[in-house]
Amino acid sequence: MNTNSTSRNLLTLETLGLSSKHVYPAFVFGTFTYLIIVFCNLLVLTAIAMNKKLHKPMFILLFNLPISDMVGATAFFPHLLFSMVTENRLISHPACIIQAFLIHVYGTGNLLILSVMAYDRYIAICFPLRYTTIMNSHNLMKMIIIIWFLNLSMMVTLFTLLARFKTCRTNIVDLYCNNQSLVKLICEDTSVNNYYGLATIVVLMGGPLLVIVYTYAQILRVCVITNHTDARRKAIQTCGTHLVVFLILQINTSFTFITHRIASASPALRRAFGVSVLIFPPFLDPIIYGLKTKELKRCIVTFLKRNVGVTM
Repeated sequence: MNTNSTSRNLLTLETLGLSSKHVYPAFVFGTFTYLIIVFCNLLVLTAIAMNKKLHKPMFILLFNLPISDMVGATAFFPHLLFSMVTENRLISHPACIIQAFLIHVYGTGNLLILSVMAYDRYIAICFPLRYTTIMNSHNLMKMIIIIWFLNLSMMVTLFTLLARFKTCRTNIVDLYCNNQSLVKLICEDTSVNNYYGLATIVVLMGGPLLVIVYTYAQILRVCVITNHTDARRKAIQTCGTHLVVFLILQINTSFTFITHRIASASPALRRAFGVSVLIFPPFLDPIIYGLKTKELKRCIVTFLKRNVGVTM
């Protein structure tokens, strides 16, 4: 639909395709999923914040992951649940921009955080005697500041470039707002946006991928040559968990970005992968790290027994 509408117009998100009898079960399931995500991520945050035993580089870096996960889930779920109940897929242009910005901050944040966590494991396993010197509190704080500064500055630039234009279409091709779907609403020349978008993909996805490949190759090398079986098993278990989390996010995000630029790609498949990026990492991250990291698991169990009376 082409009009001379301004950016203040309401936009229409892609329909959910739910029949009337499936609306409320879907709403209950979505609400339950969102509450689980918030609860589990808050539990990890609280356990790390309140237990001095966890005030170590690995857990301080991990502390940033639930924050990022809750940003993404909160940007996505409340509006989705509201639209289910009202059966209304309209969203204002400013609200769409905000949702897209927060979702991109979440995705970028997770990739950068997981990269720095991989670097932390690399130093711990490959240079154990220098670990406390390299990962001291000063360097740790610099890493965290750089993560969020790089994330926010690149996303602010991305959406500032987008905000220059007025939209001439109103149909968002995805189930939620994102940069690619918003660019498709513009009838003017968006080549600068496209070039910058490609540059951010290369930097923010290629960079973390290179870090992961290099650090894990070095960790694998150390694990192969070491004679300590227990240390090797522990390193592989820790890194294996981290790699699974990273690959889920990287593969789904890459597929979503790529299919936006391929006209023949299945829209349904793109939407499925796009939504999975916003559901599975925030849902699985606290469960995976809470169960696989014994020190964190112990602190969470202790916290629940002390405050909720849970017996495990």
